[in-house]
Amino acid sequence: MSIIYKICEKALWLKAEAERQFCGSPADLRNGFIHFSTAAQLAATAAKHFAGARDLLLVAVDVAALGAALKWEASRGGDLFPHLYAPLPLAAVRWTRALPDEVGGRRLLPELDA
Repeated sequence: MSIIYKICEKALWLKAEAERQFCGSPADLRNGFIHFSTAAQLAATAAKHFAGARDLLLVAVDVAALGAALKWEASRGGDLFPHLYAPLPLAAVRWTRALPDEVGGRRLLPELDA
């Protein structure tokens, strides 16, 4: 099974749980798709887009559960990033974990086991 990751504000995720689907962050809604990262891309995504942010969650998602709405598209530095052109069904979520706040400008990522 292949896993991709979404960094999300905790309040947004709680709303998604109540609605049984995640429609995206404000940035996702602006861009027309939900941004995800692979394990290899995750640290750079956290540093670039979530520096200084607090109360974040890391959401692990099963790629196979997303179907044709998931596209791999070139982005930062030409790397292929997973973009979901549909709401994220919560049934595709493998787990969520708190993403620790930064300490001294660095954020430690949790274990990424499935």
